[in-house]
Amino acid sequence: MALEHANDTTFDAMIGNGITLVDFWASWCGPCRMFGPIFEETSEKVSDVKFIKFEIDETNRRTAAKYGIRSIPAVLAFKNGELVEARTGLMDQDTLLMWIQELKGTN
Repeated sequence: MALEHANDTTFDAMIGNGITLVDFWASWCGPCRMFGPIFEETSEKVSDVKFIKFEIDETNRRTAAKYGIRSIPAVLAFKNGELVEARTGLMDQDTLLMWIQELKGTN
């Protein structure tokens, strides 16, 4: 599934169906810039999960505050709009893929 971008206005509508992973990041964050290509490449390999990038900036603070984002990169996993798990810090692709399999295995 193609990588999508969200902001405070579009976020809730974008996480409503199925499993969605949201990468909270910022352009000034070194680990975020390292994780970005991993997240994007994984989105191209996994077709049944939605991948969303959410850049934390001056205009997009409401959603990050709502979910208590204090450290980035942070990836939040949603199922049908409900937060099920959050992980912070840089992940390699194997770790991300294993997490996705765990998320698919839980109902």
